[in-house]
Amino acid sequence: MQTSLRTHNCGELRLSHVGQEASLCGWIQRSRDQGYILFVDLRDRYGITQVSIKSDEHKEIYDKARKLGREFVVKFTGMVVERESKNPKLPTGEVELVPTSMELLNEAKLPPFLIQDDTDGLEDLRMEYRYLDLRRPKMTQNFETRAKVMRATREYLDSKGFLEIETPFLIKSTPEGARDFLVPSRLHHGTFYALPQSPQIMKQLLMVAGMDRYYQIVKCFRDEDFRGDRQPEFTQIDCEMSFVGQDDVLDTFEGMTKHIFKSVANVDLPDFIRMPYKDAIKYYGTDKPDLRFDCKIVDLNDHLGGTDFSVFNKLIENDGLIAGIVAKGCASFSRKKLDALTKFVKEPHMGASGLVYVKYNEDGSIKSSVDKFYSAEQLQKLGEQAGAEKGDLLLIVADQLHGKTRKILGQLRLHLGRQEGWIDEDKWSVFWVVNFPLFEENEETGALTFAHHPFCMPDEENLKFLYSDKEEDLKKVAAQSYDMVINGNEIVSGSVRVHQPDIQERIFEILGLSKEEQDAKFGFMLKAFEYGAPPHGGCAFGLDRFVMLLTGESSIRDVIAFPKTAGGRDIMMDAPAEVPVENLGELGIGLK
Repeated sequence: MQTSLRTHNCGELRLSHVGQEASLCGWIQRSRDQGYILFVDLRDRYGITQVSIKSDEHKEIYDKARKLGREFVVKFTGMVVERESKNPKLPTGEVELVPTSMELLNEAKLPPFLIQDDTDGLEDLRMEYRYLDLRRPKMTQNFETRAKVMRATREYLDSKGFLEIETPFLIKSTPEGARDFLVPSRLHHGTFYALPQSPQIMKQLLMVAGMDRYYQIVKCFRDEDFRGDRQPEFTQIDCEMSFVGQDDVLDTFEGMTKHIFKSVANVDLPDFIRMPYKDAIKYYGTDKPDLRFDCKIVDLNDHLGGTDFSVFNKLIENDGLIAGIVAKGCASFSRKKLDALTKFVKEPHMGASGLVYVKYNEDGSIKSSVDKFYSAEQLQKLGEQAGAEKGDLLLIVADQLHGKTRKILGQLRLHLGRQEGWIDEDKWSVFWVVNFPLFEENEETGALTFAHHPFCMPDEENLKFLYSDKEEDLKKVAAQSYDMVINGNEIVSGSVRVHQPDIQERIFEILGLSKEEQDAKFGFMLKAFEYGAPPHGGCAFGLDRFVMLLTGESSIRDVIAFPKTAGGRDIMMDAPAEVPVENLGELGIGLK
């Protein structure tokens, strides 16, 4: 029977192992040849151990080891000894291995970039050689953290009576907000499966089936235009519960989040606040504000009218919005800095027409870009209303569209927070945003569409508006929906679901789905609801982004083993790729 190749891993040896024989296997991180002694850093997933080979004591091993290149796979067997020159930066830094034998397990070509945290490899090159990139210690740590998050998730949910249930990847195409990936059927030409954007419908059917508490850690697929670090396939922690209200769901998954933070990062989170969606938009200009720093948006219409400044007068007369934020301690900003901020808010994706500033200087003087229209007394009162003190800078944006004004200021707030170092990177901002609108306007068509998805239960107080024919009434309908926001990122999204067929049909009707379309797209679901659907609700955690935050990374690609590029390509496997024409023929399809 063949024995194990190694007795210990490369991150395991300590002073307590001194005097013991050990066998280590790993990759050559680097070698340092001093002429009479050769130091080899041997690396595996667990860490690095120094191997020390003296030329006069182990000449044969020394000569062989000098020929080892970076990333060669090697086994060393020898004695563990205490190091004379210790390395406090390594967990194994107090010991080293003095080998009595060496076995070359495999040679390696010279890697195209350095296999270390401060690598010289650009992202596309690292994507092409992802299996090498994953050897870097930081990447290894990322995937250890990811595994810990999944383990802690299962521990918590299993302890709460949830069942882990798999749902299919080949399903029916349903309108859920994004474009489906379609899979042609070979056996039924002209028909297609869809890859699930989420298991939303399936998990609701599991509640109808009486499973009561469900979860799975599941791949989801969305055929969206690529931007930022979105991925066409991503992972959710998907959950659903029966016979619950909104508070039950929030309490359960607040508890799970606290458990994960404690288990993975040893962080004790305080109880989460529950911020209404309207307040998030009003004070921060976004439904996912970062609360690691202050700086709220302040409405200023009541304090800027009645002067010769026609721009503000016209906006106020036409029910536009003038609002601002106070940049604490920034009255000393130079003209160059102010111009840069103006340029920022006027960028195409922001669309501001300009930026007004008021400096409340330390000496008590006031300087503004509109001081020819406002007296010092008026600007002083404006500052008092906004909460500005000596040394502060008030920045003002105005637009006819209230939402646009708040959005611009929300982005400006974040920009300043990063630029001026207001964000405490060691602090966590974790809370719920609740009571989202059920419907919102489609930016392209102006028609009403769903804000989250079409299965959100309306808040009972707004249910009367659901049956109104007036669009302004429909916009008043709040949903029992909620997001968890961590450091300005939406990590969890969910809702209490519609479980009554008549309410679900009314929502479909508002969204413009005829009875025939409802039956064609959701008939199986509406049919299931006729057999006694329990009140139910749930949520889904974006696992990739959650792990990204816990590891301190800036891109989800660094916590996904084999991700796609920003353009949606897998350059390691060269996918997507063409397939033989005869394969398409078997599927009954052809290319234009």
